Amino acid sequence: MGKNRNPQITVLGVGNLLFCDEGLGIRAVEILERRYHFPENVKILDGGVLGIHLLGAITEADHLIVIDAVKNGAPPGSLHRLKGKEVPKRILSKNSLHEVDLLEALTLCQAFDKVPETVIVGIEPADIERVSLDLSPPVEAKLDDLIETVIYELRALGASPTEKTEEEQRNYVSCNPC
Repeated sequence: MGKNRNPQITVLGVGNLLFCDEGLGIRAVEILERRYHFPENVKILDGGVLGIHLLGAITEADHLIVIDAVKNGAPPGSLHRLKGKEVPKRILSKNSLHEVDLLEALTLCQAFDKVPETVIVGIEPADIERVSLDLSPPVEAKLDDLIETVIYELRALGASPTEKTEEEQRNYVSCNPC
């Protein structure tokens, strides 16, 4: 990283919108885009279930914040923050293929000698199997806390998102058809 360059930060929401709380990461990045302006060095991405296909975006980042449903055996709605060695351990015990693919993408970053400092933030899901476009009540209740956690992580990295005006938020048009 050059002296005059701000670190590149990618906020990556992953998951599947069709399976209730599994869509948490996608919902979170949509809220972030609707509520905030971000500095030029911050990229907000809807990674869906692309996994290994996100390799290019991941290798561009100096810091990676992944937002996902985090099934860690806690009560539904519990907030989680995983960093360092907890990340591969968490993904290896995963119940969905997109997280295994994400681990493979992070592992492949080593071949490019470009492994971003990674943190996973998320909420313990109540339901990741039922077909539903809606989040479960315990996860929905903690969504604002999760958004605040992501903003905290960004500020800790020196990025200062600014809140959009109410009018800008009302006029926000999502690229997501749901």
